[in-house]
Amino acid sequence: MARTRIKPQLLLVEALKAGRVAAKDDIVKSSSIGRKYREILVQENCLTGIIKGWYLLTSREGGGTSTAWFGGFWAFLKHYLTDRFGANGFCLSAESSFNLHAGDTSIPRQLIILTKKASNARIELPHDTSILLVMDKVNFPKEREKWNGLWVMRFPYALCRLSPSYFQNAPRNVEVALKSPALSLAEISRTVFKYETFAGAERIIGAYKHLGETRKGEQIKADLVAAGYKIKEIDPFVAYEPKLNLTRPISPCAARIYAMWHDMRKVVIGVMPVAPGIKRSMATALRLIQEKYKEDAYHSLSIEGYKVTTELIERIESGEWDPENNEADRHLQDALAAKGYYEAFKAVVDSLARVLKKENPGQVFTDELQTWYRQLFSPFVKAGKIPAAGLAGYRDNQVYISGSRHVPPSREVVSDCMEELFELLRKEENPAVRAVLGHFVFVFIHPYMDGNGRIARFLMNLMLISGGYRWMIIKIDFREQYMAALEEASAKENILPFAKFIKDQME
Repeated sequence: MARTRIKPQLLLVEALKAGRVAAKDDIVKSSSIGRKYREILVQENCLTGIIKGWYLLTSREGGGTSTAWFGGFWAFLKHYLTDRFGANGFCLSAESSFNLHAGDTSIPRQLIILTKKASNARIELPHDTSILLVMDKVNFPKEREKWNGLWVMRFPYALCRLSPSYFQNAPRNVEVALKSPALSLAEISRTVFKYETFAGAERIIGAYKHLGETRKGEQIKADLVAAGYKIKEIDPFVAYEPKLNLTRPISPCAARIYAMWHDMRKVVIGVMPVAPGIKRSMATALRLIQEKYKEDAYHSLSIEGYKVTTELIERIESGEWDPENNEADRHLQDALAAKGYYEAFKAVVDSLARVLKKENPGQVFTDELQTWYRQLFSPFVKAGKIPAAGLAGYRDNQVYISGSRHVPPSREVVSDCMEELFELLRKEENPAVRAVLGHFVFVFIHPYMDGNGRIARFLMNLMLISGGYRWMIIKIDFREQYMAALEEASAKENILPFAKFIKDQME
């Protein structure tokens, strides 16, 4: 009797089911899935090799992309290291641990892992990433905690074990961490006593003094002197100018935003043309902005990957698009996005009227942001594409940016980061700085699961208009340069390419 051949599509379904069973956080060890199913998933671009014997389960579209890998990076490390070294046999180095405590969650090019078992090897990973395994039985970390399933050194312990070069190579991380409300001075002193990290203590005391926090350094020094130790201060920095002058306790991520803003604003001022000031009447200014709608909508939506035409934009503007009575209109994703953009654009124009009345632009944005977001996505809610709860508040999950090493702040600190952005915008006097850094910091935080780029461009234009500049359209033709400049700012904290890009687009 002839065998019944299983259709390729059914085989793929079976393979995907097997892949989901085998996967832990989308990470698949080859021994946990049969060879037949593994080969089907690899062929269909749903299973991407990481290293020998380990795979990442993705959608067909995501297979092999940097976005998929950066999203699975930490999960792979958790499962691979646990499998190879045991549940308690590894820990991130002091420097790698400290980066995370300081809110630096970008995907590193190299991560250093300390192990109890023999290792001492560098393992190349996808998309220019790697891990360096170092066996250190004698000095294996005594104080650890879990971060996303990975063992990292506890905050004070990692600080006390930092190498002298770290203070020179990553001074911003040190400043952000030392001024964090999560770091206890008493815990630092206890750690120094317990593990006799006196050289580290001397650097910490000197660092506090350099950062203008002499009292904190003196408190640690007094603890050690009272116990009979002779301590000298060592300034571990090289010509680093402190950036943080905080008026409230904030998370390390929010402190990083504050520091970046005050560092980058000088660069932006040096690049951007001087603001001409508001010279047109409100009626004329708003009319000129409204005339930009069609072109702006086309390019902004196209940048985000939506397929929109001028005809579709005109149908929406004229009211001919009718999702309530037209089934096709109701389910057309691109049209829903275009309708949302139209409603959000109108809300932005209303916000601009407040700005043109000389209200504080930062306060206007603070007041109106949620309205912009609701308008942007209300058509999706009405069409049943997203739940109504999706219009309320910031994201409640982690988000990853396509192709970027930068990992936006965790959902727990998004609100704190946004409050810092609001305050920076309200206090910033230079409209060009508000425009360039407002756009950059908004996408750096990525407060929503979707719509961040469109809202960032609205924010940029709100601030440009507040200084008398024209409404600016970033065209789809320059998408690659635009994204590259944002990546340079987000992953390397270099704002110069982005500031130059915005200036060039204005001309």
